[in-house]
Amino acid sequence: MDKGNRTTMEFIFISFSNVPELHSNLHTPMYFFLANFSFLEECYISTITPNMLKNLLSDDKTITFYGCAVQMYCFLLLGSTECYLLAAMAYDRYNAICHPLLYNVIMSRNACVKLIVNSWLIGLMAAIIQTSLTFSLPFCGPNKINHFYCDIPPVMALACAFLLTIVSYTRIIWTIIKYHSTAGIKKAFSTCTSHLIVVTIFYGSASTMYLRPKSTYGTDMDKFISLMYTVIAPLLNPFIYSLRNNEVKYAARKMMHDIKIG
Repeated sequence: MDKGNRTTMEFIFISFSNVPELHSNLHTPMYFFLANFSFLEECYISTITPNMLKNLLSDDKTITFYGCAVQMYCFLLLGSTECYLLAAMAYDRYNAICHPLLYNVIMSRNACVKLIVNSWLIGLMAAIIQTSLTFSLPFCGPNKINHFYCDIPPVMALACAFLLTIVSYTRIIWTIIKYHSTAGIKKAFSTCTSHLIVVTIFYGSASTMYLRPKSTYGTDMDKFISLMYTVIAPLLNPFIYSLRNNEVKYAARKMMHDIKIG
């Protein structure tokens, strides 16, 4: 090769062009919600973890006033959005089980997009209001935060979204018991198990943290409980949804097989 032509030479990235597309069974509203939920979890854990690791590895454990405000805003935005996204996912499962013949009409692409957008808009407004109210207060006392991130109890967003999830699953359970056979009950619950586990971990730890007397705040146990729903739960959720889902496991095996023979 002529060395003089190196400046005009180009390389072509093969990248992942040989990786086959996802299985068609994954192109459903449930997996559309899961894709958005996974993106939200990545953002959620990125809000807390980097600064937490910095505090663990460094002697400098400070955060600026505006840095604390930004972290709180991002945490409230993503946390509130997750509450309503979990409620939207419960509504999706409710329609899949209670209205199977109308499911594709009710949970159309347009309806799914609206549920996702509304979840983010509600989270956006909740974060703006709560962060603005918190940081409009005068700060004249100690500047030490007995926690590993800037947080306030988002009780209202938690309670409202949790109520929607409870209503959806109450209707699901009633419909399953009333109309389905034993085999149908087993199959119906298998489609909801992963979501129920995630909801239980998220709301269970968050409720333990926030829905209790204010006088009991400030203990080391609070930090471990917060760690559960800010770091551990987002890390576990992809495994919960994938390892308990036969369609995801089948699609993954098929994709790996296609890559090997390709």
